[in-house]
Amino acid sequence: MVLLLSLLPSFCQGQAGAEPVKPALSPAPVDPLAAPRVRRLFAYLQSLENRSEKRLLTGQFCGFGTGATVATAERIFTATGKYPAFIGVDYGSFKGRTLETRIPNQAALAYWRAGGWVTVSVHGFNPANSKDYGLRDNGVKLDDLLRPGTPTHLSWMHQIDQMAEGLQELQEAGVVVLWRPFHEMNGGWFWWGAKEPAAFVRVWRHLFHTLTEVKKLHNLLWVYGPNHAANAAAYYPGDAYVDLIGLDAYTDHVDPSHIRGYPDMAAIQKPYGFTEFGPHGSKNPPGDFDYRRLIAGVMEHFPRTTHVLTWDDNWSPARNRFAREYYAHPWMLNRDDLPVLETPAP
Repeated sequence: MVLLLSLLPSFCQGQAGAEPVKPALSPAPVDPLAAPRVRRLFAYLQSLENRSEKRLLTGQFCGFGTGATVATAERIFTATGKYPAFIGVDYGSFKGRTLETRIPNQAALAYWRAGGWVTVSVHGFNPANSKDYGLRDNGVKLDDLLRPGTPTHLSWMHQIDQMAEGLQELQEAGVVVLWRPFHEMNGGWFWWGAKEPAAFVRVWRHLFHTLTEVKKLHNLLWVYGPNHAANAAAYYPGDAYVDLIGLDAYTDHVDPSHIRGYPDMAAIQKPYGFTEFGPHGSKNPPGDFDYRRLIAGVMEHFPRTTHVLTWDDNWSPARNRFAREYYAHPWMLNRDDLPVLETPAP
């Protein structure tokens, strides 16, 4: 890692030949008690949009629950000679009435200690379903999660306790987490999805207050990640509850005809990225995508992009074409480019 964040004022002015510096996005993370290293990482993310190169963080999803491992990041290194700037893990277990935090945290801690960053999502179980995991259940009333004394509320609070336990372990280890709950909430394929936006906002804000104020988790940057669609911004919980924004998109065609919702999302003054990207579609990618097309499409059509999380398996650059060129592109920030988040000793 090559750059101290104590030097932040200098690199916020942009590099030689960069576009004029844009207005500041947000003055600080939405958690007023965010830890110092959270504030430094957030400030760094804000600075990227003003650069002409080294401005797009590479990311790689590395698995769910008991399957989470840094192996995909290692495959990226084997294919490209570079490690992704950050990895993603997920607390979903897909069985019983429980989340799996221990094994994803092992991968997250290993990557953090090697100099990388971490994003965490959660494919949680349906708190209104007392028998099955219910990830893809329909008919859930989100406001039932917030009605004290009901079985659904008690189950939801139990699930929050499990999330908090995992995130607390990372906080104690000093890990800054890009925390992405309820992803793709504007689509109808998860139990929390395609609901009335106001109800979704109430549930998001309740989770925010519970984790930050009750559980006292101050290592989180909150990430709003809808699926790409015309309604991508309709579920936005508000500037006081979100640090980063992005779109999930699975397509070979990185352009506005195939990735919708960017204008409304880009109008939100938060650092923007692709919170998930995979070529082909959501199923059965053939593994023949030219990853140079992703960076070319981002540069031409999605210029506010500062981070991209590519999905694993046959969506990953390691299983497709021109991964080395993608990771070596002048725009890309990899693990060895990341700044030091600690305050230097006097």
